[in-house]
Amino acid sequence: MTMNRRLFTTLLTAGALATGLLAPRAAQAQITYEGKEGPGKGKHIVFLAGDEEYRSEEGLPMLAKLLAVKHGFKCTVAFSQKADGTIDPTAGDNITGIEALDTADCCVILLRFRHLPDDKMKHFADYLAAGKPVIALRTSTHAFNGDKGAYASYAYNAGGAWKGGFGQHVLGETWVNHWGHHAVESTRGVIEDKNKANPLLRGVADVWGPTDVYEVRNLPADATVLLRGAVLTGMNPTDKPLEGPKNTPMHPVAWSREYKNESGKTNKILTTTMGAATDLVCEDLRRLVINGVYWGTGLEVPAKADATIVGEFKPTQFGFGKFKTGIKPEDHKLKE
Repeated sequence: MTMNRRLFTTLLTAGALATGLLAPRAAQAQITYEGKEGPGKGKHIVFLAGDEEYRSEEGLPMLAKLLAVKHGFKCTVAFSQKADGTIDPTAGDNITGIEALDTADCCVILLRFRHLPDDKMKHFADYLAAGKPVIALRTSTHAFNGDKGAYASYAYNAGGAWKGGFGQHVLGETWVNHWGHHAVESTRGVIEDKNKANPLLRGVADVWGPTDVYEVRNLPADATVLLRGAVLTGMNPTDKPLEGPKNTPMHPVAWSREYKNESGKTNKILTTTMGAATDLVCEDLRRLVINGVYWGTGLEVPAKADATIVGEFKPTQFGFGKFKTGIKPEDHKLKE
């Protein structure tokens, strides 16, 4: 190419960009994994990642890949993002791509103190009103805070008819307190003996995570406790349970319920106060979430669902200010 021709091409491209005829590629709003063959084929699962502490931006894409590749579900992950398209868990007023809920059959969330504008929250509220299932991890008991518009009742400390907000009213509990010593005492999930035959516990036997037990005081009578959390003496799965009042009784760390909403429809709810990315290294905790997706979407829960991680998963330790910067949704694409 001659110098004159190269200059002409450069000027033409610049002009097209300036006039909008050739727009630069927009940042990807979310990531979608098209389901392969499996029982979940034809079902759409949407994951909402938005917390500053427990690396939902790492754990939820891992679960989405697993459910797409191993079980056939179409899985979309929407993240809290900055205006430049990078994932930023501290962007509490934005979940880019939350509109994917409009076509979702199931929603998996790990949110903390989000304060979304009404036009974003409407997608979540409409999803709930349609009677669709919610699987809520860790800080989702206090998913929302600071909403001042039409959805102020979702805030974790709301009063009135939705006392305790979305967490208490829908999931069954709001934020109360750390019960185990945070980052010092880990959690052993102990199966509730009377509910051990529950389909949600199929193939679930060995649950441990480095996050601590949350205090749970106000579960509604219709909640079915699946796991209780033994507070361990340290941060290793081989550590023994503490003796004394912290484990007498043990607080629930996983439960289900069927919530009859204001539209007269029923949402299947599975909540676990475990679920940080580092907790999800545990195969049986992943299996509990997978079982929840099958149960929530009306599919038969497998005897022992495949919970094998797809690709590499080395989660960042939980904690504020520790998220990886400069990451975009497309960076989570499946590797060939």
